Amino acid sequence: MRAHNFVFLLRQGTRNVFSNKLMSFASIGVLIACFLLIGSAVLFTLDINRMADYIGDQNEVVVFLEDDLSQEDIEVVDLEIRQMDNILERRFYTKEENLRLLSEKLGETPEDLLTDPEQDNPLVASYELRIKDPANFAETITLLEGIEGVLRVDGSAEVAKTLVAIRQTVFYAGTGIVVILVVVSVAIITNTIKLTVFSRRKEINIMKYVGATDGFIRFPFVVEGMLIGIVAAAVSFLILGLGYTYLLQYLWEHYQSDFILGFFLANAVEFKEIAVYVFGGFAGLGCVLGMISSGFFVRKYLRV
Repeated sequence: MRAHNFVFLLRQGTRNVFSNKLMSFASIGVLIACFLLIGSAVLFTLDINRMADYIGDQNEVVVFLEDDLSQEDIEVVDLEIRQMDNILERRFYTKEENLRLLSEKLGETPEDLLTDPEQDNPLVASYELRIKDPANFAETITLLEGIEGVLRVDGSAEVAKTLVAIRQTVFYAGTGIVVILVVVSVAIITNTIKLTVFSRRKEINIMKYVGATDGFIRFPFVVEGMLIGIVAAAVSFLILGLGYTYLLQYLWEHYQSDFILGFFLANAVEFKEIAVYVFGGFAGLGCVLGMISSGFFVRKYLRV
């Protein structure tokens, strides 16, 4: 295709958007509605996953060491813990630090906790660990218990199992909702574009009769579909971004004192974190749907 022909067809496709205002407006409106539904489902799923991930990150394990370990023995234990893949963070507390922390919680001095001033500190050194993947929580506990010099390991495997189940449920439910919405959106959008092409079937037939090639006829419709998709993506992006941000601000100002809702809002995804991905997804989906649907349905009326 020559350059001047390409520019002409590009202008023609742009002009068609404005010359067929009613159908263009209908197509853009349908796309916006579909994008808002898909975007809302994605944001809700991300928020729930973020909250579940935050709770999962709080999974802590306390490893108590035997009282008679030397400094070299403790270093060996530390090395084995550091070599474990599922440990996200670790912090070591000496027996003296544990006594001080306990006294602070109880509001007393360390000396007040000892019934005899000459009594040895009954506490032991310990590690406070954060688990990387709750799905491997039980396995990690078993490995920690197998380290020589470890007295006891405190951690709730049942809580970890519950968190893993919640995350999986949210992921599958959210993915299912988004897939359903995408399928419904595709069906609605293609039908709308089909009506748009049908309303201009005479124009297509006339161009075909005067000798225009199939590509020459189809290209403006493809351009028109892409432009409609981009416009709908931009408008949907602005509405979703402004609406989501305003909703979070409103809920935070009025309901932050509520325990569950406040916790949800504190861990909600900020729209700016995913703005690029949202706009890219909207624009890509809109262009592809508009381009493919327009080109596909025009083909039917090229057979004259």
